[in-house]
Amino acid sequence: MGESIVKKKFIDYIDKIIDNGRISHAYLFEVDNYEEDLTYIYSFIKMILCKCKYDELKDNDNKIINLIDSNNYPDLYVIKPDGSSIKKGQLMDLQKEYSNKSLLDNKRIYIIEECEKMNQSSANTILKFLEEPEDDVVAILIADNRYHVIDTIISRCQIISLKENFNVSEYSDDFIDFFESVLKPNEFYIKYNSFIKNIIPEKSITIDYLNKISNIIVSYLNYKNGVCDSFSEDLKILLDKYDDSYLINIISVIEDEIQKLNFNVNYKLWLDAFFAKLIIGG
Repeated sequence: MGESIVKKKFIDYIDKIIDNGRISHAYLFEVDNYEEDLTYIYSFIKMILCKCKYDELKDNDNKIINLIDSNNYPDLYVIKPDGSSIKKGQLMDLQKEYSNKSLLDNKRIYIIEECEKMNQSSANTILKFLEEPEDDVVAILIADNRYHVIDTIISRCQIISLKENFNVSEYSDDFIDFFESVLKPNEFYIKYNSFIKNIIPEKSITIDYLNKISNIIVSYLNYKNGVCDSFSEDLKILLDKYDDSYLINIISVIEDEIQKLNFNVNYKLWLDAFFAKLIIGG
């Protein structure tokens, strides 16, 4: 199998982060397969520390990469569940470890694997670390489902999904209703008042829904092209009605519009313009 659309989009995205030098203080990665997806996450970490793009890693035989690959990089701290949970003491040890500046004059990065296994006590311990980050510290949190992570943690992280496969049972009726309206935008205005009042009353919900729709369509196209082995049969029935070119255009429109939503725009005016753009085909 070739590299999936999800992974290609991820590589393009992290290349842009490095190009722009706009590294967030905290990322939450949503993964399908820890072993496979950790490879991509560690590539991102190497890019941050080496200040290089993804393709440059292959020919970059420097000391930092060698130290990371041998688990000896001094400013990379990894936390894994201790038994069935991540303990408060593990996170206190992390904060003590990172209380001093780096000797390497570079970013310090910590990884929390299976971060959904933090309980309220351990989450509260790391919360202030996330709320008041040092300039040189980057958090990498990893979970198999963002919705299993405590809300206060999610709200302080930039979310990046590497998930390939989706099941319709994971989604609410409201989301499916909104999804169908994005696919058939002419019907949106029939449901406009109900949507604004009950389903997408604020832009944070819409951003979440649009990200999910984009990821589902990408996963569906991967499945059709043989890049991934499985896909929800219910979602397949829903998406089989549309040409690939139509679905690809929806992804493109969604990506453009999410960026607009992240700025201070009038939400209702934006919503009208978004569906008008879908109706005329981008």
